[in-house]
Amino acid sequence: MSTAATNAIEWGVWLDAPAKINLFLHVIGRRPDGYHLLQTAFRFLDFGDRLRFTPRADGALRRVNPLEGVAEEDDLCMRAARLLQSETGCTQGVDIELDKHLPMGGGLGGGSSDAATVLIALNRLWRLDLSRASLQALALRLGADVPVFVFGRSAFAEGVGERLQAVALPAAAYVVVAPGVSVPTPLVFAAPELTRNTEPCKIADFAEVAAQQRLFGRNDLQPVAAQNFAAVAHAIRLLGEEVGEQEVRMSGSGACVFAQCATRGQAEKVLATLSARWPEGWQGFVACGVDVHPLHGEMSGDGQGSKNDAVQL
Repeated sequence: MSTAATNAIEWGVWLDAPAKINLFLHVIGRRPDGYHLLQTAFRFLDFGDRLRFTPRADGALRRVNPLEGVAEEDDLCMRAARLLQSETGCTQGVDIELDKHLPMGGGLGGGSSDAATVLIALNRLWRLDLSRASLQALALRLGADVPVFVFGRSAFAEGVGERLQAVALPAAAYVVVAPGVSVPTPLVFAAPELTRNTEPCKIADFAEVAAQQRLFGRNDLQPVAAQNFAAVAHAIRLLGEEVGEQEVRMSGSGACVFAQCATRGQAEKVLATLSARWPEGWQGFVACGVDVHPLHGEMSGDGQGSKNDAVQL
């Protein structure tokens, strides 16, 4: 993934789709329609997938490289392109090539980030000029995690994850461990033992702790995933032995877990020690947190998520 602050959207150029982590994730209730009400903090990482777009004159939408285990009609990239095309009446086509690095079912937002990059890129390449708010509304129809990538800033999120307040977070590096399993999000949210009544917090509560470069709260989904997937529990335990259990979180509904470190060098030392101990088939990486999405400056948007609006921590 590019380390540049921004990508310029052009045909045939690789564009970044960064990973996200949830610094905390509280389930505070449930709507009548069954959707869970959340509070969480999203942070982007300087690591992720990449996508490349080639124009087609026949109006067709085509996936250049197959994604193992995902049918084309279910691929979030293709769903995003179809939705944008149908909602705008666009007759242009595109070939979409995906360079996949993020694990599926890992809680790092890979598919959601890919879909958001499709929306942002094709909005520019097809010259549709939809606002950021309009793209976020389309993004929500694809999944609860997609809007934050269009929003384009580290964010404190509420609702089902779509009500976003930009935050500027202290510099930090993260050790991320993928323990070789895929955790289905519906399974975690359907579990009867899931905590669904965590007391709501205020953004000031989160800000106070985050400013001290510490992790806030907990991930309410973590105990359920750990109970149902031994590899997740093992990853939490191993990483906790290196940095302290209170510094370990699962991201999203799992399976990836992470630890926050002050510097990349510190994180790389933790990863080196940990990788010598973990089972075959596990993977891991070190990444730094970034507050601005690589495509944020390429939006024709309405100011949402601007630096001036961000809560400074």
